[in-house]
Amino acid sequence: MITTEDLKFIATIANHRTLADAARALNITPPSVTLRLQHIERKLSIQLIQRPSRVVSLTEEGQILLERGLSILRELDELQEQLDERKELVCGKLRVLAPLGFGNDYVAPMLGEYKRQHPQLDIELELSDNPIWSSHHKWDIIIYIGALNDSSLKMITLATNQRFICASPTYIQAMGCPETPQALVNHQCIALRENNEDVTLWQFTHVEDGKHEVIRINPALASNEGRVIKDWAMAGLGVIMRSEWDVQPQINNGELVRLLPNYSLPNANIVALLSSPEKERSARISGFISLLKQRLAPVPWK
Repeated sequence: MITTEDLKFIATIANHRTLADAARALNITPPSVTLRLQHIERKLSIQLIQRPSRVVSLTEEGQILLERGLSILRELDELQEQLDERKELVCGKLRVLAPLGFGNDYVAPMLGEYKRQHPQLDIELELSDNPIWSSHHKWDIIIYIGALNDSSLKMITLATNQRFICASPTYIQAMGCPETPQALVNHQCIALRENNEDVTLWQFTHVEDGKHEVIRINPALASNEGRVIKDWAMAGLGVIMRSEWDVQPQINNGELVRLLPNYSLPNANIVALLSSPEKERSARISGFISLLKQRLAPVPWK
């Protein structure tokens, strides 16, 4: 008979590109993964992955087992949570996915605070600026900033977040201050590549007359790490578009200057994405959402 450990093992394999990747995640050797997979297949008398193949590809039977198995595991987790909640304990494992910079600065400290409040809770935090939406079921909470293309998840807005165009006083002294979005074409611009967005297309709206202007920058520098492009901007290397949460402290202390204040950019609100409606959420998920709302209202970066 198949066990819950077998189901968890199959789910781990399905979430990785190769059996070697799955072995690293399970902290065992690749031959051990192969032997255990073969043992489960013999037990069920079915083939679960396509062979030969360099990447993991489930057979039709393997896909059925994965989908039903995940449902069974969720039901067992919910049963355990119901029993735990009767004891008024926030416990189990909370899995959170968050952007790299915001996750480091805000989510990680709040998770540490939440752990201190609930010692019996286990926490897993992964930081990534390019989440893999096909594996969203792995996470209890996804913290996201920017344009959202996936509408299947429940969204909770945690904080409004504007985007600003900024440069250092040194850069402005050397290159001048742009008066209109079109003037940015003649400036050294720096691009942040994240969330598969078209990061070289900057969209502006005049705050008084509502006129829209769109420009295509030709970045002199680009990176997928927000800290890097902010450091470049503070070093006087160019103009950046960055979230308010990240640059407001530097604007406040004069290390960066906000440009084009008469124009707004599309907001990149900070949201929590969840797969379950409110009435179905566990105490550990609801409790951390409440903590996020509490710590981000009012926003701490003003």
